[in-house]
Amino acid sequence: MKGLGQGAELEASVEHGHHSGMWVPGAPPTWGRMFLPHLEPWSVLAVLSVVGVLVYLAAVVRLRRSGASWPWWRTVAWIAGSASLFAVTGTWLNGYSMVLFSVHMAQHMVLSLITPLLLLLAAPVTLALRTLPRGRGPAGAPRALLLEALHSRFARFVTHPLFTVPLFIASLYGVYFTPLFDALMGSPLGHQFMLAHFVVTGLLFFGPILGQDPWPRTLSHPGRMLELFLPVPFHAFFGVAIMMSASLVVRTFTDPPAGWGVDPLRDQGVAGGIVWAFGELPTVLVLAVVFFSWAGSEERRGRTLDRAADRDGDAELQAYNARLRDMAARTQH
Repeated sequence: MKGLGQGAELEASVEHGHHSGMWVPGAPPTWGRMFLPHLEPWSVLAVLSVVGVLVYLAAVVRLRRSGASWPWWRTVAWIAGSASLFAVTGTWLNGYSMVLFSVHMAQHMVLSLITPLLLLLAAPVTLALRTLPRGRGPAGAPRALLLEALHSRFARFVTHPLFTVPLFIASLYGVYFTPLFDALMGSPLGHQFMLAHFVVTGLLFFGPILGQDPWPRTLSHPGRMLELFLPVPFHAFFGVAIMMSASLVVRTFTDPPAGWGVDPLRDQGVAGGIVWAFGELPTVLVLAVVFFSWAGSEERRGRTLDRAADRDGDAELQAYNARLRDMAARTQH
């Protein structure tokens, strides 16, 4: 496309065609084209990302008008998470992901690792509980329903590590090493379901580990770290398996558009490398959040004990020392 002006370039690439009813750009991918906005009737997640930002900002404004504060960095995290969701579902990248395995895998990694982490750091459930009206009746129904959902048996089931960890692993092996991926990519509805599945899986897996919101199940900080590291070897092995495969893993990306100069097997190797590389940064980020949360909780616990000691004259320590003296006296007798 060299030598063409930007307008002619866009016009030439608007209608390459549809892949199973889904739009695919006509020009090969470049960094300049990758994030050009493109919405279509099936851009459900992209639209939700925009709506989510508006609702979140409205909630923050309402909370601050009531006199309460809200950390600015949580708002930034929500906007960044929503932007990452739009960037991979509401742009040309989504179109390229229909025909290039490497682009699809980058989309998958963002949706399952980056977007959920940013959205969870924004503590949307806490914000909702602080801004939704309390009380009985229609006005208080949304808050009551949210609390009921958080404490439901279903929520406890889908947030249990025995469910979230296998689901996280199955999102790789169960999707790509079975006919499921080709079946889902064969229809717009199936494609949207798969993308939504990646996001929900990430939210369910990282939610109790980050612990920024009220969650149906709570884990100790060592338990969070253990759960975080459980899928890491499976994630890394999957990336290596994709990279080392001598044949194409899925049929969807067998025939990239002619003239793009794409070798499907080499592109598959790039996709595997993206999986392998992507696992490191989110893990380190979450580990840092859990570690500092752990340190902060220990510090708060220490301050609480100090205040209690000041109030009762360190009665607990004195009672402990008295028991030791009593035990020593009995031993001597």
